[in-house]
Amino acid sequence: MAVTIYDVAKRAGVGIGTVSRVINESPQITAATKTKVLKAIKDLNYQPHALAQGLARKKTQMIAIVVPFFTGYFFNELLRGIQQEIFKYQYNLVLYNIDEGEQIDELLKKALRERRVDGALLISHQISDKIANKIKISSLPFVLVDSYHPSLDSIVVENKQGAFEATRHLIQLGHKKIGMIDGQLKSSPAKIRLEGFKQALLEYNIPFKKEYLVISDYITGQHGFNREAGYHAMKQLLKLAPNHPTAVFVSSDIQAVGAIKAIDETGLKIPQDIAIVGFDDIEIAEFLGLTTMRQPMLEMGKLAVQRLISKISNTASKDFKISFSTKLVIRNSCGALGHSRM
Repeated sequence: MAVTIYDVAKRAGVGIGTVSRVINESPQITAATKTKVLKAIKDLNYQPHALAQGLARKKTQMIAIVVPFFTGYFFNELLRGIQQEIFKYQYNLVLYNIDEGEQIDELLKKALRERRVDGALLISHQISDKIANKIKISSLPFVLVDSYHPSLDSIVVENKQGAFEATRHLIQLGHKKIGMIDGQLKSSPAKIRLEGFKQALLEYNIPFKKEYLVISDYITGQHGFNREAGYHAMKQLLKLAPNHPTAVFVSSDIQAVGAIKAIDETGLKIPQDIAIVGFDDIEIAEFLGLTTMRQPMLEMGKLAVQRLISKISNTASKDFKISFSTKLVIRNSCGALGHSRM
C-alpha cells in the first residue's frame, strides 16, 4: 500500500499538521523537527500528492491550455514548446477543447470558482471585449497565444503580413490567377490571413474573385486546418478548369498536403500548372518541397509559459504584446527555383 502522511507522522513522532507544514516549507517549524520529518519522508519514500500539496500552498501546479481542437501540426509543435518549458517549472497541463466564446466564458467562471488551475493559455481563439473584460478583472493569470486583444497579454505571429508576403511572392512570379484555401473564419489566424491575401491582390491591382477562395469546412471540429479539407478545397478549385487558378496560397501546410494530392490525381504538375505556397513550415513541408511561410511555433509555446509563470508569481511586467515575424522559405512548389516537384 502507498505510504501516507499518517505513516510519516507516526515515524517522526509528530502530528500530520507538522508534516504538512514541513512539506510546504513553513517557517514556523524548528530545524530539529524539520530534520526529523524529512528523515521519515526519506526512509519511507513518501511522495506528497501534488494537488494536495499545491492546495496547501494555494497553488495547484496546474496550467490550463485552452485550444479549439487537439489535433493538427501547428498545435502539436506549439504544445511541444509549452511542455518543454513547463517541465522546468514543475507544472502540469490540463487541456480543454473549446470552440466557442460562450464556452470560454463558462470555463472562466468555473476556473475562478474552483481554482483548479493557477493560470491559463488561450490558443487561437478570437476573444470578445466581454470575455476580455472578465479575464482582465479576474484574479486568474491568462496569456493569449496565436490570438490578440489590446487589453490582454498576447503572443502572435504576423499572420496578415505573412499571408501578404506569400501572395506577393506568387504575384512576383508572374501569376495573376491566384486562389486561396483558408480555414474557417471563426479561427483568428484564418480570418487574418485572408485579410493579408486580399491586401496583396489589392496593392498589385489583381481583382479578388470569390470563386478562387475556398473556406475549408470538411472537418468542422478542426476549423478546416486538416489534410482532408485541403484536398476537397483544391478539388473545388480544379473544377473551375480551364480557368482554375495558376497559383494557390494555402493557409496551412497540412491543408497544402491535401491540396498537392488533389493536383497529383488530375495529372497536373506542380509548379508548372499550379504553384503552391503554404503557411507554418511543419516538418513534412521540407520533404514535399513545399514553399511556405515559417512561423516559430516552438518558441511561441516556450515564451507563453515564461510569461504565464511570471504572472502567477507576481513578477510580470505590466504590458506584454509580442509579435513574431514569419519568413518565406522557398522550395520547389512555387516555381522560383526553376524546376518542378517530381
